Amino acid sequence: MDDVGRFIYAFRARSTWSVLSKLDALLDLEQLDDPRIVPFLLHVLADQREPTEVRIHVLKRLRNGRLQPEERQSVAEAVLMVLSDRSSPDLRLQAVLALAEFTNIDGVPATLGSLALDPGETIDVRYSAFTSLQRTGPTVECVAVLRQLLADGMLGRSARTLLSLWRLE
Repeated sequence: MDDVGRFIYAFRARSTWSVLSKLDALLDLEQLDDPRIVPFLLHVLADQREPTEVRIHVLKRLRNGRLQPEERQSVAEAVLMVLSDRSSPDLRLQAVLALAEFTNIDGVPATLGSLALDPGETIDVRYSAFTSLQRTGPTVECVAVLRQLLADGMLGRSARTLLSLWRLE
């Protein structure tokens, strides 16, 4: 078994590790370059039994890491799945922020638009969805969401400013 295999095996075998031990193991693993790492990280991200701090670390790694083009779709789908888990507001917020890196993936702009428009979401999630959606650029879908946001008491001014910057308002 090589180093990557040993790190993955050790991480999985010790489910009772402390958060710091798990984060340390992930940091060691992330120093290596191997096609098995991203699928493993996606497994950790999806595992609701993992501590929130570990899942947030994985989200940040996937958001800021060097992904292969063929990995981007599966990472975006995993991040979208995290949004459905309402048990951790911090994890959801990090997922919304991570989606800014995947606005070219089908379904991501629509999800960000829905979150930005949803008055039932926290202002942190709504504003983060708005700023992540901004990364999409002036697409038809993005502009339609921004125009809907114009009437929103919290994000209306920001939407107007962005449309103005894009010379669409």
